[in-house]
Amino acid sequence: MRIAVTGSIATDHLLSFPGRFTEQFVADRLDRVSLSFLADSLEVRRGGVAANIALGLARLGLDPVLVGAAGADFAEYAAWLRANGVATDAVLVSESLHTARFVCTTDLDHNQIATFYAGAMAEASRIGLADLAERPDLVLVGPNDPTAMLRHTDECRQQGIPFAADPSQQLARLTTGQVRRLVDGARLLFTNEYEAALLLERAGWTEDEVLERTGAWLVTRGADGVDIARAGRERLHVDAVPTDRAVDPTGVGDAFRAGFLAGAARGLAPEPAARLGCALATVVLETVGTQEYVLTGADLLRRIEAAHGPAAARETGPGLGPDRTPSNFKQEAIA
Repeated sequence: MRIAVTGSIATDHLLSFPGRFTEQFVADRLDRVSLSFLADSLEVRRGGVAANIALGLARLGLDPVLVGAAGADFAEYAAWLRANGVATDAVLVSESLHTARFVCTTDLDHNQIATFYAGAMAEASRIGLADLAERPDLVLVGPNDPTAMLRHTDECRQQGIPFAADPSQQLARLTTGQVRRLVDGARLLFTNEYEAALLLERAGWTEDEVLERTGAWLVTRGADGVDIARAGRERLHVDAVPTDRAVDPTGVGDAFRAGFLAGAARGLAPEPAARLGCALATVVLETVGTQEYVLTGADLLRRIEAAHGPAAARETGPGLGPDRTPSNFKQEAIA
């Protein structure tokens, strides 16, 4: 199965603040905030939502296509992605702009303050899905230049390609009409808990009205797991896979999406697919950087069994096990 992942491609600058942001704010001075946090570490890593998800899909045995825009400094990053099984032929390389930059500072409570520079991402709207060498079976429309997000969503409707909507950070700058265009008709809708509330506000829809227009709405809630809502069906909840080795939350949501989509592509029902997503999310949580994690099928199964029991682990397999890597996944159509 071929999944095209559209969205941001970026270089991440990840800093650690050995304190708590909330302790630095003065309650009656929030109208004039001027703060500087002295970080005690800096990691420069490959990132971007689309690249992170595509890499996760590749490590779980799929053949994803990355669709986005990057700068002339992308050559080394592209080689890394190709070496890890991600097709980069559909990446547009800008002649004048740098690859996007994500600068994020994380405190002791895993709260984050981040700035994103779009750079070459501003040219992503020049890419058309019709130009892909192979028609994808599913397109994930991730956070990107808003014009590109709308173009890719409209193209999916016009060409009859199932799509998943993941507006993420871009919800803050989208109009009501734009949010509705991105969500209406999506096979899957991904948000975190805060984004879910923001989406309802921006779209001017109730939750039921969103569910009438989507196949399933997945809301991630960090350590509280994920909720899966579908119109006319019982709401599902999947607990997170716990860890006592949490290092950096950057990219955890992207890892969940990759795991869920890989499970759905294998024909798993939403609940076991979400368990796989939660397991991969925890692997990333234990790693500095969004793509530097080491992945084995046996480890994923162990984590699922520890969190959800032996029956849940068996439901996730076959395709994972002591002598199998994730590349042995059988790829089936998303139900």
